[in-house]
Amino acid sequence: MDYWLCTRHNIVTWHTVVDVTMSIETFVLEIENQKKKDIENLDAELAQKKTALQNKRDTVTSEIQENASKEAKIKSERETARLVEAARLQAKKILFDAINTNLDSAFDVIREELKKYTKTPQYKKTLENMVNATKKIDQNIIIHCRNEDTALLKNSGVTVGSTIQTLGGIVAENKNGTKEIDLTFEELLRTHEDEVKGLILERML
Repeated sequence: MDYWLCTRHNIVTWHTVVDVTMSIETFVLEIENQKKKDIENLDAELAQKKTALQNKRDTVTSEIQENASKEAKIKSERETARLVEAARLQAKKILFDAINTNLDSAFDVIREELKKYTKTPQYKKTLENMVNATKKIDQNIIIHCRNEDTALLKNSGVTVGSTIQTLGGIVAENKNGTKEIDLTFEELLRTHEDEVKGLILERML
C-alpha cells in the first residue's frame, strides 16, 4: 500500500493515498488524455527532427568514412577504425542531445496546455473533485489554491486558506497542520514524469 509523508511543525505523519488516488481517478485520466494529445501533436514535429538528425548523422559518418578511406592508404587500419567509431559516437551524441531538448519542449507544451485548461468550465469541476477527495481523509480541512480559484471554491464547504503560486490544483491540510496532500498540477505532472518521457521516447526511437 502506498503512503505519503507529511512533516510540519516537527510532526511526521504517514497517510494512505489509496482513497485520494481512487477519488481523483477521473481527473488523473483527464490529465493523462491531455498529455497524450499534446504528445500526439508533437509527433509530426519530432518525426521531422528525427529524420533530419538521422540524415545529418549519416552525412557526418559518410564524410568521415570517406576521409578515413583516403587516409587508410598511409595510415594503419587501426587508425581508420578509430575515426569511424569517433564519427559514430558524434552522430549518436547529436541525436541524444536533440532528444533531451525535445523532452524539455514537450513538458513546456504540457504546462502551457494546463494553463489553458484552468480557463475552461471543466476546471471548476476538477477542483470540486479534488476537494471532495481530500474531505474523505479529513472533514476539517484547509484548502490552499491560486488567488483566482478562491471564488470557485467559495461554496465548496471548506475553509480556504492562504493562496499559493501554482499552475492549478490545490494543497489541502488539516486544521492542526499535521497532514497535508499536494494535488497541484506541478506535483501531478512530476509524479507522472517518467511515464510522459517514456511515451515521447517510444515515438522517437
